Amino acid sequence: QAQLKESGGGLAQAGGSLRLSCVASGAFSSINTMTWEHQAPGKRRELVASITTGGATNYADSVKGRATISMDNGANTVYLQISSLKPEDTGAYFCMAKGTTSWGDDFDSSGPGTHVTVSS
Repeated sequence: QAQLKESGGGLAQAGGSLRLSCVASGAFSSINTMTWEHQAPGKRRELVASITTGGATNYADSVKGRATISMDNGANTVYLQISSLKPEDTGAYFCMAKGTTSWGDDFDSSGPGTHVTVSS
């Protein structure tokens, strides 16, 4: 199945922007959907955005108009750009992928996460 590794987290200023990346590697034949989830301190994980290999996207209301998810299919990489950052964007961001393994099974993988702190 896929191993996922996020990057791009760190400290950002409110009103600024950040770009997160996630690379998938491992024994898989295809990825169908890649997703970003956000877990604010003390809260449960919530969907931020998702994208299919066909380019269909979905965004949480909290980031609509501020976030763009994109995928480089050839590089098995998904990006999340968030602008007009708010302190409530602080937290851990997790990349997830669904697809098919090299031996034909479905997989649903999650990365270890990358942390973002937005200061006001």
